[in-house]
Amino acid sequence: MDIKKRYFDYAATTPMHPEVTKAMQPFLEEKFGNPSSIHSFGQEAKAAITEARDVIAATIKAKSEEIVFTSGGTEADNFVLAGVLEAMAKKGNHIITDTVEHHAILETCRFMEKHRGAKVTYIPVDKTGLVDPQDIKKAITKETVLISVMHANNEIGTIEPIAEIGKIAREAGVYFHTDAVQTFGSLDIDVEKLNVDFLSASAHKLYGPKGIGLLYVRKGARILPLLHGGEQERRRRASTENVPGIVGFSKAVQLAEQERQERNEHLIKMRDKLIKGILDSIEETQLNGHPQLRLPNNVNVTPKYVEGESMLLNLDLEGIAASTGSACSSGSLEPSHVLKAIGINPEIAHSSLRFSLGRLNTDEDVDYLLEVLPRIVKTLREMSPLYKKKK
Repeated sequence: MDIKKRYFDYAATTPMHPEVTKAMQPFLEEKFGNPSSIHSFGQEAKAAITEARDVIAATIKAKSEEIVFTSGGTEADNFVLAGVLEAMAKKGNHIITDTVEHHAILETCRFMEKHRGAKVTYIPVDKTGLVDPQDIKKAITKETVLISVMHANNEIGTIEPIAEIGKIAREAGVYFHTDAVQTFGSLDIDVEKLNVDFLSASAHKLYGPKGIGLLYVRKGARILPLLHGGEQERRRRASTENVPGIVGFSKAVQLAEQERQERNEHLIKMRDKLIKGILDSIEETQLNGHPQLRLPNNVNVTPKYVEGESMLLNLDLEGIAASTGSACSSGSLEPSHVLKAIGINPEIAHSSLRFSLGRLNTDEDVDYLLEVLPRIVKTLREMSPLYKKKK
């Protein structure tokens, strides 16, 4: 008998919304022009990009010319770190970030340290994953050119005090960037209220297509291109534009705005039910991340004395897709850097599971997960020498 598949990994990627697919279709077929061409095919494509840029900019209270389309969140993160460091070289080469950032930030910072002579300060977080804005303030020097703190953590769901950090950065005359890949389309984003100069986002996290993202660049902010060649994106990113992707991104943003309040109410209800159900039914299990300042769809738990990978494999056999952390680090044998940063013992960190809910999940899905997971953990613990020793 075929087992019904249930997806609890929306933080990794989302299925495209049917309306997004519909909006993209003409630009995959008859409206295929290159936006740089002056004939009607090209101008039709160019007009679609302009409209999409206007829609997305309005959503975050930005100007259209402040939106730069990229291939995704990773490129946007690389773009801002490398581009600001190069543009501000005469002022200094100091970057401030934190220890729970996505690898797209942390690995780029390490590259800049090794190959570009950058100095990077990695601010620690508390046990819930929160960055203290005062720690950021204390780390600023006369050579600091950029501060980068993510809007919300992709693994444990903690929402950071971005507006407060942005105010500190602005008062110090330092550029401020936030990686909003997990929050774009989920939380209300106003670049003015957040006090950000740069913001990264990616379409495939909000039911849009893969391979398209953006970097918001505040008007007047100094940044040099990562890609060189043509005149696209106001000479900020050379390369023929991904027209279908941009159109799909715009449609996904529109739908997210229309559906966000109702969707989040449903997600929070399922999230809280799942958290309570897991903690009540599985002893020696802890919730990771902030209990209140948390993404509407994020559940990160650690049932101790059981390998996360073993739980994942058994869940998959029951038709449940989840993760042990970020999809970008799933090939690593090292425990999550995020869980280590919030003070969880590396051995226990290996026992973490992340369930991220989405628009297609139902209460029945949650009930099924709460039926299956305790049974799996019980079976695996019975085989665990660590759990037997503990008991």
